[in-house]
Amino acid sequence: MKIWRSCLRWMWYHRNYMIIVLTPLILLPLPLKYPTSEAKCGYAIILMALYWCTECMPLAVTALLPIVLFPMMGIMQGGAVSIEYLKDSNMLFIGGLLVAIAVEHWNLHKRIALGVLLLVGVRPSLLMIGFMIVSSFLSMWISNTATTAMMLPIAQAVLQQLKATEAQADAREFSGTAEDNQAFELEISPTKGEMTDEKQPDTKAQLEDRVCEHTDLQQEIRSRAMEAKYELLTKGMSLSVCYSASIGGTATLTGTTPNLILKGQIDKLFPDNGDVINFASWFGFAFPNMVLMLILTWLWLQFIFLGFNLKQTFGCGMKTDRDKEAYAVMREEYKKLGGMKFAEVAVLIIFVLLVVLWFTREPGFIAGWATLLFNKEETFVTDGTVAILMSMLFFVIPSKMPRCGGYGYNDEGKKVNAPSTLLNWQVVHERMPWNIILLLGGGFALAAGSEVSGLSKWLGDSLAPLEKIPPYAISLLLCLLVATFTECSSNTATTTLFLPILASMAIAIKIHPLYVMLPCTIAASLAFMLPVATPPNAIAFSFGKLKVMDMVKAGFMLNIIGILTVNLGINTWGYAMFDMGTFPQWANTTQVKP
Repeated sequence: MKIWRSCLRWMWYHRNYMIIVLTPLILLPLPLKYPTSEAKCGYAIILMALYWCTECMPLAVTALLPIVLFPMMGIMQGGAVSIEYLKDSNMLFIGGLLVAIAVEHWNLHKRIALGVLLLVGVRPSLLMIGFMIVSSFLSMWISNTATTAMMLPIAQAVLQQLKATEAQADAREFSGTAEDNQAFELEISPTKGEMTDEKQPDTKAQLEDRVCEHTDLQQEIRSRAMEAKYELLTKGMSLSVCYSASIGGTATLTGTTPNLILKGQIDKLFPDNGDVINFASWFGFAFPNMVLMLILTWLWLQFIFLGFNLKQTFGCGMKTDRDKEAYAVMREEYKKLGGMKFAEVAVLIIFVLLVVLWFTREPGFIAGWATLLFNKEETFVTDGTVAILMSMLFFVIPSKMPRCGGYGYNDEGKKVNAPSTLLNWQVVHERMPWNIILLLGGGFALAAGSEVSGLSKWLGDSLAPLEKIPPYAISLLLCLLVATFTECSSNTATTTLFLPILASMAIAIKIHPLYVMLPCTIAASLAFMLPVATPPNAIAFSFGKLKVMDMVKAGFMLNIIGILTVNLGINTWGYAMFDMGTFPQWANTTQVKP
């Protein structure tokens, strides 16, 4: 028995090595029995899918497998595969990340967060919606992991102060009540008489002991009730932050990686799509969906963790002492930031200008500035062009206002004669998630391999019988499938694997490709049920003293809410925005490279 246990333990410890070696050997009969390019490409995709799901190798390393497998199997030339790893979507991603790094580097996100929280107040429900609004807004521009990591300590500090002030207030109230009760008991104790000789009245000391015991019991009960209340509140606040960070990332094209994967796949598979997915069009569809999802999430978390006692949670009338003291904590944190520095103002201006340029480049309902100046015949200037242009300013603009007389001294005691720029490459190198760029490239390489090998056409023909099912039912079922899959795999890997298949299916059954690709992309970000599903969940799990079942109970309903809202969006305002009722001309042919 011990030998078996030791063997199983050894196998568990070395499972990654076993998966890496055994998986390609087990799958090898597929290309050997069917030596077609479709089967060979299928072999590569299944192998990568299993590696991504088990994470036996780093995700980015797995994403490099097409560079090895496609040339060796005769699917694509090595140079053609390598080109797929740096597309326009990657440039958009890099530009967006540089803006996010600058915002984080100068603590602008913390100033925005505390400023909004000071506006909403400290009542439990208002505090929760305040944290959710801030988390979702920040996650639209910076990573959801960074947002969650920054917001949770602030939430914890505010809740600790709320708990401390409420405990002090209860202690004051309780001590006053206890003294009154004790005086009353001692006052009336001598009048309990006309007592018989058999039953003598209690002495004053006995009465005092009884009152003290009763007081201690009451205090313990109230203390336990408060602990339970704040335990629930901490759980609810932690989950509200991590969930809203994931939801907020769906609102903008650069908010989370799956959104950029969709844009890249659409541009790759349908090169004549007329820039159907850009920053403005994505925001027009996804932002209302995000707002609706956020409201429903708040109502659900309110119901689970706070109840629906609106008078108690929202409060009315004057602020209590405990509210004022908790508010003072946030105000003190905000004061620590000091006045806005020149660098913060410069970052904010560049950030706002970038968003304005994104929105006005190709708004759709009118000709944008890029169309009027550069894109008269072809699309030369893209969202990636704008992102790189504006992010380069961080390496040009100084972090302090130019002045005479120097800029103080650095850490080594040397006089600084010229200010540093808003960003330097060392900061970028440390904070830039280069692995995501390789993941994006791996997805584009898979899509190209599927097209060249004919696997996409084969999959589309195989899924043709789905034409008999109503499109809304197809979209709903696929969203459920993707949302379930993304609980066990990264959202990047999920969208990378599913989108080319969905595009092939849409062509085969003659429905608008975005009708299935768009909701499934957002569904890939709905990883709410498990701590391991996404980094924000893991951070909240450690901060909020959560149990897995707490996250499962809250997250299961939120998955359903998210799937329903995104399908509502695609069948209402999304249907009108993208003309979903007709099969677009640009989807009739796909780009196939020899």
